[in-house]
Amino acid sequence: MSIKIDDIGTSLSGYFAEHQYSKVAVLVDENTHQYCYPIIESLLPPHVLIQIQSGEINKNLSTCEHIWSALTENQFDRKSLLINLGGGVIGDMGGFCAVTYKRGIDFINIPTTLLAAVDANIGGKLGIDFNGFKNHLGFFQDPNEVFIDPVFLETLSERELRSGFAEVVKHGLITDKDYFNEVTKDGLNQANWNAVIAHSVQIKNAVVTEDPKEKGLRKILNFGHTVGHAIESFYLDTENHLLHGEAIAIGMICEAFLSTKLLGMAKEELEIIKTTLTLIYPNLNIHKGDFTSIIKLMYQDKKNVNSFLNHSLLYEIGRAGYDVAVDEKDVMDSLFYYHKI
Repeated sequence: MSIKIDDIGTSLSGYFAEHQYSKVAVLVDENTHQYCYPIIESLLPPHVLIQIQSGEINKNLSTCEHIWSALTENQFDRKSLLINLGGGVIGDMGGFCAVTYKRGIDFINIPTTLLAAVDANIGGKLGIDFNGFKNHLGFFQDPNEVFIDPVFLETLSERELRSGFAEVVKHGLITDKDYFNEVTKDGLNQANWNAVIAHSVQIKNAVVTEDPKEKGLRKILNFGHTVGHAIESFYLDTENHLLHGEAIAIGMICEAFLSTKLLGMAKEELEIIKTTLTLIYPNLNIHKGDFTSIIKLMYQDKKNVNSFLNHSLLYEIGRAGYDVAVDEKDVMDSLFYYHKI
């Protein structure tokens, strides 16, 4: 797999000059069909368009059945290609369907959101949600290529852009304090997205190359995600539905609190993280009566071993640790910390 940050026309023309397929399909949702598909339609060979409904709530087996059925009805064989045009949901689910269809067909990802460009489409994690648990079923499998073009960011709402920015901030928090200071100083409106994407891709790709199957170091990429995924799942089908990055921002505040309590991160750095994230992301009023239900969801986190709530936490801004066992009381305290902001 290679990751190319370039004009999408150049990337696609080069790819199809070197690869021949019996059939090609493009997976879109209603948003990427309207705003992103027109950018690449004329650049592609004859192809089938498969459309699904957007949103994490649709990242499930039922939607996979729709994709598999479309491939089957159009007589796709093992020499076919699936192009995933979209954000994290499209990349996760499209890759999952490609890997399982007839024991595997080629797929490429064209991320159209900041979240997908800097995080979700990098590293070969594929998955779908199951029984309300996020990414409960899945594989590790790299796409053949990832083609990143910041032109697609122009199609995003500010809320979607802000959601992806949470993963950018996380990359700085876990590996690069100077990067954290730089991107949070510039903010969304002043960001040089080409440079931001390139730096974040470099950070994530270096980590996953060293630990592709998440046996050790790669776990640091989960900072903010143990609490964040549980919050995202809890509110998934409610009026307070959160985008992934919005939930992860809350998770990073809670896990920064745990970092201070359990790994000795300076309270001054906790304050910096809290202040930075609360200026970017609106506060969510999490009811105290829901804390127990949120913690219960954390027990399905894939990093847990022998029912311990394993977290990736910070020693300091720019340096993370992993496999930190956290008890329920500490998690409860972290939720109370966020609640009182």
